[in-house]
Amino acid sequence: MKYKLITKYLNYCQNQKRLSSKTLKAYQIDLNQFYSHISYNSIKNQKVLTKYIQNLHNSYKPKTVKRKIASLRAFYHYLEKNNEIKNNPFHSIDYHFKEPITYPKTITLKNLNTFYQSIYKYQQTYPNNKIIQRDIAIIELLICTGIRVSEVSNLLKDNVLLDEHILIINGKGNKQRFIYIEHPQLINALKNYIENSTHNSPYFFTNRLNKQLSEQSIRFMIYKYCSQFHITTHMTPHMFRHTFATMMLEEGVDIRYIQEILGHSSITTTQIYTHMSMYKQKEIMSLKNPRHKILST
Repeated sequence: MKYKLITKYLNYCQNQKRLSSKTLKAYQIDLNQFYSHISYNSIKNQKVLTKYIQNLHNSYKPKTVKRKIASLRAFYHYLEKNNEIKNNPFHSIDYHFKEPITYPKTITLKNLNTFYQSIYKYQQTYPNNKIIQRDIAIIELLICTGIRVSEVSNLLKDNVLLDEHILIINGKGNKQRFIYIEHPQLINALKNYIENSTHNSPYFFTNRLNKQLSEQSIRFMIYKYCSQFHITTHMTPHMFRHTFATMMLEEGVDIRYIQEILGHSSITTTQIYTHMSMYKQKEIMSLKNPRHKILST
C-alpha cells in the first residue's frame, strides 16, 4: 500500500507538475529509501520521521541530506493536499540545519589556456575531423555561455539561431531562456560544426551513431583531452560553468544578469559566486597591494 502512494505521487509529478525525468528519478530513490525504513502505519508518526532525518545526517553529506528532506517534504505536502493524511508531521518538525558553505571548484586560467590552445593545435593536425569540430564547439559553448552539461546534451538544432546569434535553452523544470552568443571563437566553432555536420537527429550534438550525445559522453570527452594534453587537474563540464560565472563576476557583471544567463531560479544560488569573488579580492589585496612598492625606510 505504501509504495502505491509513491507511484501515485510520481505520476502526479510527471503528468501534472511536468517535472524532468532526472527529478523524478531522484524523488523515486529518496522515497523508496524512506519507505524501506518504515512501516505503512508509521507514515504519520512524527518521531519516526524525526529519527529518520537524524539518521540521514549520519550517513550523507549536508547537500544530499537537504535534497532528501526536500523530497520528503514535497511528498508529505502532496499526501496532505490529497487527504491521504490528516496531520502532516513536517509541520511540527524542525528540519532546518545550517549547511556549510562549499565553494564551487573552478578551472585556473593557466589550465584553460593549456586546454584551449592544445585542442586548437590538435585540430590543425586533423582539420577535417568532425568529432574534433564537434568537441571544440562544445567546449567553446561551455566557457562562453556557462550552460549546464544537460543543456548541451539536450540542445536542439532548431534552437540554435546562429544568424540571430541566439540559443534557446530548455533548462531545469522545462524553463526556457534565451542566451546571446557573441564571441567570435564560439560563433566560428558553431558554424564550422554546422557546415560539416550531416546528421538527421533533432539534437544539435550527436555521437558517432548520430544519436543524442549524452552528458556522460561530454564528461568523458573533457577527461580524455585533459589526459591527452597532460592536464593533471580534474576538470568537469560543471567546473566550466562555475568558472564562467566567477570570471563574469570578477569582470564586474551585475549578479542579476549572471543569474539570468545561468538560469538560476533564485538569486541565492548565484550569490555563492559573490563569496568566491570576495576570496579573489582578498588575494588581490594581499599579493597585488600597491603598498608593496612604497618604501617606508
